Order: sequence, then structure tokens, then C-alpha cells
Amino acid sequence: MVDMAMLHEKRKDDWVAASHDAAASAVGYIFQTQWGLLEVIRASTDRPDQLMSFERIDDIAWETEERDPEQLLQLKHHLTRGTVTDKNVDVWRTLRVWMDAVSVNTVEHAEFFLVTTDIAAEGSALALLRHTARDVEAAERLLLLAAKESRSAETERAREQFLQMSDNARRSMVARMHVLDGVSSAQDVSGDVRNALTLVLPSGHEEVFLRALWGWWYSVVLDMLQGRRDGIRPSQVKSKISDLRDEFSRGNLPTLVHNLDEVETQKIADSHGDRIFVHQMRWVNSPETILARAIVDYYRAVVQSRLWLEDDLVGLHELEKFEHNLIDEWQREMAWRLDDLPDQASEEEKVAVGRQLLRDALAQTRVRVRERYDEAFFSRGKYHELADSGRVGWHPDFETRLTDLLARATS
Repeated sequence: MVDMAMLHEKRKDDWVAASHDAAASAVGYIFQTQWGLLEVIRASTDRPDQLMSFERIDDIAWETEERDPEQLLQLKHHLTRGTVTDKNVDVWRTLRVWMDAVSVNTVEHAEFFLVTTDIAAEGSALALLRHTARDVEAAERLLLLAAKESRSAETERAREQFLQMSDNARRSMVARMHVLDGVSSAQDVSGDVRNALTLVLPSGHEEVFLRALWGWWYSVVLDMLQGRRDGIRPSQVKSKISDLRDEFSRGNLPTLVHNLDEVETQKIADSHGDRIFVHQMRWVNSPETILARAIVDYYRAVVQSRLWLEDDLVGLHELEKFEHNLIDEWQREMAWRLDDLPDQASEEEKVAVGRQLLRDALAQTRVRVRERYDEAFFSRGKYHELADSGRVGWHPDFETRLTDLLARATS
């Protein structure tokens, strides 16, 4: 007879174990991504034009300008810091990856780096392969000993492969191995990145700057993982950091709300389709494609304003002044168009005037919230926000139409 209580406990234990493994893997990927940014920032001076890639040759790989692998990095992250020995599964999984690369002659001169949050056991081969006090011959002997003595089924294939290597090939590989142990964990690498950028962080807005940088970096890594780009060079990261820094300078602002994907765009369009500014655009026969884009501009501008205010990047008075200047520009343009309309203008003539007024207003670049901030979506979105509140309009009779619209909505 099945003991249901025992079975339940076993399933619970299995679920906890699986959840733990999944969490560890997820954190490991985050660690790899974060370490990549730290790695490329540190390399910006020594090798600005070398290419760094993710999951293409190894976890992280550096290539020469001729695209030859120069350094291969295996990254090992552990939720709890421990001690790693020569018989450890991580070690032999790493060695197997490198041995496979060596066997197909793709990394004839590459250096191999094991980057781990664990600490190499004293007296181990790993400890002898650190940057300091290196002893390659002793490390090779210890790895051979571990390969022969270990009885782990998980590492058996890798150990056999290591033992079957020729003496010259094995010695050459071990000589090119380096161990970076006890490195920062995933929760601390971001602090290392911050420290590496101390001199360029905008005073008072460090966290906003770093969020923007991390957001950009994660998109770069995703592009690499999906094969949309081979890799990235330190010079490109340095340029991005410089551009970001410039956005926090006087007269400029950072864009914190970026382009939306198709799913987000459709969701936002569906939820904002009955807003007043959309009605205003329909009164002058705006194309549906323009309406959809207008809704996204409106959404991004509203969110952008909120984020700027929350992060103290702009004052409320600045946004109010910007809105006032937009309204002033609109009033001047509307006055000219109304003056050109005949006294008994037809609906068709009014729609044509309003349509052109809308097009001109959304294309304007003269009025800016800051002198050097020229993101067009923000001005367009702000105009839609003003139209949503009824402070501006496009159809010559928009005020009367708004009154009727609001009356129907409340009846």
C-alpha cells in the first residue's frame, strides 16, 4: 500500500529541489550577463577594438581583430560561496568544454579562464593556476591525480578525455589555464560595475544612469544570444557610456522610456482608443496608422514625464513651461488658419485646415523641454496630452465638439 503522506513529502522535496536548480540557473545567467559588462568596461583601455561574444565560442569569449579566439571564459556562480577542489564537477565540465575546443583546433593560442564565486582549495591545482604564484607543472600533476582517483560518474567522460590527451597537448592547455576564484556574486557585480564607472557617473543621478546602462546592456546581450549580432567591442560600450553621460549634462535629458514591441504597442492602443485626443484626431480624419502611433507617443510622453519627476531629473515648472510654449505655438498657428477660413466654411474645409494644423504641430521641433533634448516622440506625445485635456485642438470647432462629447459621456 502506498504511503500517501510519504509520497506527498517526496514530491514536495522534488519540487523544492527543482525550484532551487531553476533559481540557481537563472541567477547564473544573470551573473554571466553582468560579468560581461564588467569585463568589457575593464577592457576598454587595453583592447578597445577586440570583440567580446556570449555563448558563441564559450560563456564569454574575446577575439582578436582577425576574429581568432584569444580568451575563453567559463563562469561558475553559486548561491552560497564554498570551496572548489580539483575533483569538483564544475572543474571537469569546464575542462571538457576546453578540451573539445582544443580537439578541433579552434583555440590553438587562446587563454582559458575559469571565473568562479567559489574559493579554490589551498594546495589544489586551481590554486596553483591563479595569476599569482603560478606553478603549471604542479597543477598538471594534481589534475592528472584527480582524474585518476575520482570515482564520480558525472565527471568520468571528461576525466577520461583528459587522461587520453597527449602530454604536449595537455601541458599546453594547462599552461594557458587561469583561475579567477572568489569573485563577486551576482548581487555584488553591479556594485563592481558602479565602482568601475565612478568617474563618469552623473552626480546625484547615479542610479538612473546605471539603470539606463543596464537596460541597454541587457538588450545587447539578448541580440547576441539571438544571433542578431556577433559580439560587442569595448570601444562601442565606451561610446554608449559617453552618450549616456551626455544625456545627463546641462541642457539635455535621458530618454528612460524606449521603443515598445508590437505586443505592448497593440495593448496600449487597445486600452487608449477612446481617449479624447484620439477623438480629436478622428475629427480631422487622421489615418488609423497615425492614430496608433499617436497613442504610443502619448503613452511614452506621460510615462517619461513621470519618471523624470520621480528621479528629480526635471522640475515640474520646466514641464509646465514646456506645455505653455507648446500651447503658445499652437495658438499662433490656429489663429492664422482660422483667419484664412471663409465665414461660411464647409465641414470639408474645416477638416482640411485641422488636419494640416495637426501635421504641422506634430512635426515641429522648435519647442523643446531642454535645449538639447530633441526626441520627437516627447513633443508629439505632449501635444496629444494637451489635446486630451482640451487645452489644444485641431478641428476649428473642437471646443464645441468636446462639450458635446463630454455631455454624451456623462448622460
